[in-house]
Amino acid sequence: MGPQAGARLTAIENLGLNASDAEYLQGWLASYWGYPGAVDGQLDTESWKALQRFLQERWGYPGAVDGVVSTETVKALQRRLRAHESYTGPIDGIAGPSTREAFKRFAAPKS
Repeated sequence: MGPQAGARLTAIENLGLNASDAEYLQGWLASYWGYPGAVDGQLDTESWKALQRFLQERWGYPGAVDGVVSTETVKALQRRLRAHESYTGPIDGIAGPSTREAFKRFAAPKS
């Protein structure tokens, strides 16, 4: 399903993104946030480290840049999604359906 309160994930965690949207996000992370890995549509630890750098600088992520999709990572992501992707759910660190839908909007290729 995805991280629930207090959960910590490792390995591949796309939070509901399809491979195409994850590839677009990885390309953006490579261009702007130091993602060194393959643009392969699989959000791995290195992808999440780059996203955590973005969240730390811009959205109040207080945790370590360790690539673990923790409750704090999801809370910072939710703050960003609320500001720019019409996310109206709680800032609770749970990657439920509304968080995942807003994350898809964030990661979708822009035209």
